[in-house]
Amino acid sequence: MTNTDSHTPHPDQDQIRVMLVDDSAVIRGILSKTLESDPAIKVVSSLSNGEMALSAVKKYVPHIIILDVEMPVMDGLTALPQLLKACPSTKVIMFSSLTEKGASVTLKAMTLGAVECLVKPNSTQDTGAESAFQKNIVDLIKGLVPQHARTPAADTRTAAPAPQPRTEAKITLQQGLNIYLGKPSIVAIGSSTGGPQALFEVIKSCKDFNVPIVITQHMPATFTKILAEHIRQQTGVPTHEGAEGMPVQAGNAYVAPGGFHMKIVSNGGALKISLDNGSPENFCKPAVDPMFRSLIEIFDKKVLGVILTGMGHDGLAGGKLLVEKGGRLIAQDEATSVVWGMPGAVATAGICNAVLPLPEIGPHIRKIVLG
Repeated sequence: MTNTDSHTPHPDQDQIRVMLVDDSAVIRGILSKTLESDPAIKVVSSLSNGEMALSAVKKYVPHIIILDVEMPVMDGLTALPQLLKACPSTKVIMFSSLTEKGASVTLKAMTLGAVECLVKPNSTQDTGAESAFQKNIVDLIKGLVPQHARTPAADTRTAAPAPQPRTEAKITLQQGLNIYLGKPSIVAIGSSTGGPQALFEVIKSCKDFNVPIVITQHMPATFTKILAEHIRQQTGVPTHEGAEGMPVQAGNAYVAPGGFHMKIVSNGGALKISLDNGSPENFCKPAVDPMFRSLIEIFDKKVLGVILTGMGHDGLAGGKLLVEKGGRLIAQDEATSVVWGMPGAVATAGICNAVLPLPEIGPHIRKIVLG
């Protein structure tokens, strides 16, 4: 049978409910074993196509759906908007091959509401306990569904316990006479989980800028090239995947390529991209911190830093350095972030000049840059 939907629809209230949708029974088996190695996660349904998922999603009300791109009967792209309509609170992760076609479809899915992409492991990749794949996918799912959001599925047979209260984070905005309030020379944006959707929203306000924009989005190679193309198509801002020696020009945006830290260097006053193949920072490559450091070396306080939705704390160290120099830092607020890890880290550290809902960030940047 292709449908192995034999799990209980009512796991313990503290468990994260995951639905797997992939036409490969082998892949679903690997994912089930990998995810359920963590007691906080329960695979409640394992299905072979999007049509089956649509029939089952209201029964299980999953916190997370891991959705394959290419499947018979109904593919992931067709199923995605219907699944989100049926269960608006569910977060969908696209599961894709590391190909240009797979990356393009996955990025399109993000414009339709998917929050993250995962690359399928190959046949030689270790996916067992303690593997990098296992840690990444488990950390991602637990980051997407924090403890206070782990509400039980609707069950008419038992009364649902109240969800755990959410603790409000303490945010202190950075104050001081040393803040540079003039026009920045460059805008630097860092993002991760949920980042593509946030970038589309922010960059659409950045047309015709007279400064460049540099972006580090945590993503694998192939995907960053397609991301740059999608930003250009969605926003009208000329956007490029960064390459060694590429000139950095005003009015253009540059996305760090997957697998390299992207730094900016000044050669006789001309700005160029330098790619660094060094070790990951904050478990990421590309990482935001190396980009921030390189910009501070050139522009000192005339850098406008922006931290959008994402897991972890990448950008915190570089953000602190920027603010120490007198530069400005903006973070996305918790309510509009898919994961309030990266923006939450800088917001609660008291180094932001503004913590804003996503729709307000682009216009705020535009006002700072163009006056």
